[in-house]
Amino acid sequence: MAAGVLALAGCGVGGFSLEQADVDRSVVTGSIQSQPDPVAAGMDADQITIRNAVSSADVEEVAGKAIAWANPDTGSRGTITGLTEAKEDGRLCRSFAGSRERFDGIAMFKGRTCMVGQGVWRIESFEDL
Repeated sequence: MAAGVLALAGCGVGGFSLEQADVDRSVVTGSIQSQPDPVAAGMDADQITIRNAVSSADVEEVAGKAIAWANPDTGSRGTITGLTEAKEDGRLCRSFAGSRERFDGIAMFKGRTCMVGQGVWRIESFEDL
């Protein structure tokens, strides 16, 4: 027991002092990446949901009717109206308008999505009104 106490006492005898303490630069820790703006991220996710609803709709069947959409990941929902389809520069494109309800209120939007490959649609324009 006495040997253990003497061994521990020897650790403190070395002359440690706070005045001589310095930052240990050899220790490197990870960092947390900045998070995207949740409203902007939510809008991107909502645009994808809207694009999917527009691209999968039967234009003739929904002519003059509103298409409901909802994104459970963001809690947003709304309707798509005025869906039209046309060939532009050899591509099939669909124009649309609609509404979006989410935590910060209701907004109206319009947009256009075009087929860029076999079954692949890309939003060409999307803007809040």
